[in-house]
Amino acid sequence: MLRRSFLVTGAALAALPACANAPERSMRVAPRPNDILARSAPEAVALVAEAGLVGKVGFAVADANTGEVLEVLNPIRPQPPASVAKAVTALYALETLGAGHRFETRLVATGPIRGGRLNGDLVLVGGGDPALDTDGLNALAAGARAAGLTEVGGRLLVADGALPSFARIDRTQPDHVSYNPAVGAVNVNFNRVHFGWKRNGSGYATSLDARTNRFRPDVSSSRIRVADRSLPVYTYAREGAVDSWTVARGQLGSNGSRWLPVRNPAVYAGDVLRSMLRANGISAPAAGRVATAPAGTVLAREQGAELTRVARSMLRYSNNLTAEVLGLTATVDRGIRPPTLDASADVMSAWLAERARTRRADFDDHSGLNATTRISAADMVTMLTARGAMARLRPILKEMVIEGDARIPVQAKTGTLNFVSGLGGYFNARSGRPLAFATFCADLDRRNGLSLAERERPPGGRDWARRARSLQFDLIERWERVHA
Repeated sequence: MLRRSFLVTGAALAALPACANAPERSMRVAPRPNDILARSAPEAVALVAEAGLVGKVGFAVADANTGEVLEVLNPIRPQPPASVAKAVTALYALETLGAGHRFETRLVATGPIRGGRLNGDLVLVGGGDPALDTDGLNALAAGARAAGLTEVGGRLLVADGALPSFARIDRTQPDHVSYNPAVGAVNVNFNRVHFGWKRNGSGYATSLDARTNRFRPDVSSSRIRVADRSLPVYTYAREGAVDSWTVARGQLGSNGSRWLPVRNPAVYAGDVLRSMLRANGISAPAAGRVATAPAGTVLAREQGAELTRVARSMLRYSNNLTAEVLGLTATVDRGIRPPTLDASADVMSAWLAERARTRRADFDDHSGLNATTRISAADMVTMLTARGAMARLRPILKEMVIEGDARIPVQAKTGTLNFVSGLGGYFNARSGRPLAFATFCADLDRRNGLSLAERERPPGGRDWARRARSLQFDLIERWERVHA
């Protein structure tokens, strides 16, 4: 492999000719360059062979301005893109909702305030904001206090009907992983709750809270019990409106913490809001849930950042909840209320086929967490080179710099699942020519053979992922020379 160091501030690329991973069919590619610099670059087939990846490798690289295909390997093989799918979701949301779209959360009173008492209900109306957190709920509570509220005489409600709600993104994931939370119109702290534990004599003191840097309110919408066992590490059950967890004593050690997913986001939001109201001198009952937001007076509102900033953050930090909310909101905005995330992703797949003339893209969610999603390297590059796509995506994709014989800034999205690795985006060849690329690597036999217990830390997974990413960077270094 080429020897170099990586300064990571973004993501990477992919494409190549025939080799041990034999192409399923040929694509029309540009003639091979004949200059000395190009001839000095390692052959892509040699790079793939040296990587020693079991499974399938597919890539395509093209001129980002013209769409001219320059180099391919297995270009039409559908592969799981993992989080590279988020680049498609970003374009889908930006072109459907508009770059200036802002999510809004409101606090609505259904009656008058007299002497500080609200003679009616106080309703938190969710608008889907994926970045709403405990600080935002505190700001809403402070706004209500500034409006003269000190007591809620009616009910405290959470209205979450603006979007469909789903208890998790992917049912095949372990219950306790925080990157697989519920999704809906009200999302607080990325629908995660903080679990902490400390040894206390022969037992443990545990805590569950909705912490941010400023606040750490305890929650009652989730609870956890330490169980006398070694495995399984966690169990989950829904008990009424409560997320009920157990954790194995034999796995805790002395002390520690982790985030757990929230499965009842409306109840969780109401729980945290009640604490923030109390902190601002407002008494309120325990919260309930309603689907439809009632009419009333807006006491306070919280607006999120413009969608371009939200999408940039989503691509940078690869947050699954944000991706699902963006995709789901775009689908609802198109007049469709999907019954499942898969159905919403089907709408995005159809949009992509019409927008970019892709052939085989089949998304099962908007984040790429579901390993049944499929897109080929050719279709991914077709999307990246579609009219207007580079202008929207390249400025918001995370940047990394490959430091080797040449310094190569790359703007791209990475994707990683167990024995699945993808990279897709843009970089400039040595001449300044902009290139678009996608590389997908997957060993699905090995992935499908993992037990549930192995999925969080699969044996051999880290080494496989390292070799896949190194191959993707090696290919970029080749293309930067060869396709100048």
